[in-house]
Amino acid sequence: MATAPILDRASDEHVDFADMRRRIKAIFIGSVGNLVEWYDFYAYAAFALYFAGAFFPNSDPVVQQLNAALLFAAGFLVRPLGGWLFGYLADHHGRRGALMLSVSLMCFGSLMIAVTPTYVSIGIFAPILLGLARIIQGLSLGGEYGTSATYLTEMADQRHRGFYSSFQYVTLIGGQICALIVLLLLQKVFLTGEEIRAWGWRIPFFIGALLAVVALIMRRNLQETDAFEAARKIVTRTSSIRALMQYPREVLLVVGLTAGGTAAFYTYTTYMQKFLKLSVGLTDDQTTLVTLSALVFGIILQPIYGAISDRIGRKWLLIAFGVSGVLFTIPLLTTLQTAKGPLTAFLLIAAAWMIVSGYTSINAVVKAELFPTKVRAIGVGLPYALTVSIFGGTADSVALWFKSQGHEGWFYYYLTGMIGVSLLVYLFMRDTKADSAMHRHE
Repeated sequence: MATAPILDRASDEHVDFADMRRRIKAIFIGSVGNLVEWYDFYAYAAFALYFAGAFFPNSDPVVQQLNAALLFAAGFLVRPLGGWLFGYLADHHGRRGALMLSVSLMCFGSLMIAVTPTYVSIGIFAPILLGLARIIQGLSLGGEYGTSATYLTEMADQRHRGFYSSFQYVTLIGGQICALIVLLLLQKVFLTGEEIRAWGWRIPFFIGALLAVVALIMRRNLQETDAFEAARKIVTRTSSIRALMQYPREVLLVVGLTAGGTAAFYTYTTYMQKFLKLSVGLTDDQTTLVTLSALVFGIILQPIYGAISDRIGRKWLLIAFGVSGVLFTIPLLTTLQTAKGPLTAFLLIAAAWMIVSGYTSINAVVKAELFPTKVRAIGVGLPYALTVSIFGGTADSVALWFKSQGHEGWFYYYLTGMIGVSLLVYLFMRDTKADSAMHRHE
């Protein structure tokens, strides 16, 4: 008779293990697709130096880069539209279908860039097609964030939700690293600079399109989340915007908690390459090495901080980011500007990552925990995309404008102010780990 409880426990452990394996597999596939999307998006920034002249035949290389940068910005401007469109699809028709469509669009956008003829061949249609491809990629990425954040959070078990959802930024940063690695391999191993300018710049976009196809095949086997399946049975669907407007406080919270974090994230990722080159004075090789090393360090921190949030709560980690960001942003950037070598520069950026990771590691799960199932994807995706377009995508431009005016240090105060605004939100918001809307399907 005493064997029955033992058998029951063994059966329960087998079920728990099978469920954990199912969740991990789904999270892995969702994360891989996110990595591919971010690789495709940032390959444009990594290789713009080489292909700008093929699409913008101006003798001034600065004008060429400016034109290429404007199209990079266009990808940010359409992200709110992608957040709305894919949020609607994910909340009404399922997370799986929206994730498959987003990676399909990214594949198409990358393939367009890879095969588009140059200005010499088709004239003004070349930059027009390039711009269209960037818009398609921006729509895809705008939808990917909210949908993947929702999917990863809903697939994770309650005890480890912070840890598993942190892999969204692991793969987001990983996409940037992959783009840099491809650039380094082409530069140092396979091609000369002239060959990359002539035709080699197309290679990373072909790679991105191929990887997107692989991610699409993997996502075909994604399981729909239990939360969405439960909500589909009991929820009456309404207009996605109208439904979202029933949660104005949560929408404003997403905007407030994102503003400072996204400005800091883009400062220490996309802008940092320019800062190390133009302000610190590192060589091209040193700049790439420091940037790559800092991104790898940032990746390592994400799951560690996510696991910490599962123990102490999300709010304390966000407050730690806000307080540290307000206190140390100006000293860090001021010291970095006068860094004597690549090692010092890396250590300072690593210190910045230890601050910023308090936001990046958990921002996806915090947003998902704010909303009930029926509006979760659009609630996470749309206000986030709007905020990133305004404060994240413009970080480069604001910093460079201050520098062009001879007041580079003013940007440090701007960034500190943005983090301070978000800190006020962190102080007065609820801890979503303790008071989560994840269980609500209404």
